[in-house]
Amino acid sequence: MATSSSGNLRQNHSDKTVECWLLHGAVGAAADWREITSRLATYHYPSRAVDLWRFLSCESVSMSQFAQRLNAEASGEISRGNQRILIAYSMGARLAMHALIDGGPWDAAVLISGNPGLKTEAEAAQRRELDAQWAAEALSLAWNEFLEKWNAQTILGNSIREEASNLKLKQRRREIARSFIDWSLGAQANLRAELPKIKIPTLWIAGKNDPKFRNFAEEAAGLAPNFFYQLAPQAGHRVPWENPDWLVQQIVKIAQGISG
Repeated sequence: MATSSSGNLRQNHSDKTVECWLLHGAVGAAADWREITSRLATYHYPSRAVDLWRFLSCESVSMSQFAQRLNAEASGEISRGNQRILIAYSMGARLAMHALIDGGPWDAAVLISGNPGLKTEAEAAQRRELDAQWAAEALSLAWNEFLEKWNAQTILGNSIREEASNLKLKQRRREIARSFIDWSLGAQANLRAELPKIKIPTLWIAGKNDPKFRNFAEEAAGLAPNFFYQLAPQAGHRVPWENPDWLVQQIVKIAQGISG
């Protein structure tokens, strides 16, 4: 399958009334998007980086329940733009898929390093077991030890991005532990049959050096004519921090395409 460019979308430089909503990944924080939101601001695109942990602060919340709550929140907010783009990374991308399938006030989406779901119950059970272990360690290990173990995963390429919010994350370790249960990939349905319900322009992104998620992006882009995919050069799983300039350019193209 040839790479489809988001540049195929209609571009217009004169009307920049687009608001970007951003969902962070597992063991992440809204502050992780600071560099991206700062760069988007130079293009006059306002942003809202969502703190996902507040959705789990009082109770367990399924991915479907999260989708309904996020969409209701976004629909009820006074937008700083005429249109909204939902931008989401990794765990956030999986949550965003649920929100987009549910509907909501979104005009376009950018899903980065997202997994549409496991295909067998055996895989799902194995993942639930693994994530239950992560949940336990998020609560029991010294926080720095937990972060070091998390960042050492092969899928993350042993890359440790700067996280000024690490101390704040420690205060959310209960919610982070809960996310490994409620938002485990093993608790997620295989969404491939549901994804074509998303009718807005959707850009699927993966790093060129992330073969597993590159395959997911290519596969997902073939499910609907309004889906596209791009592979981030010089990046693995953590595209927003490994190649932020390139990512911002893709978001800008999408924003210009829907704002004309």
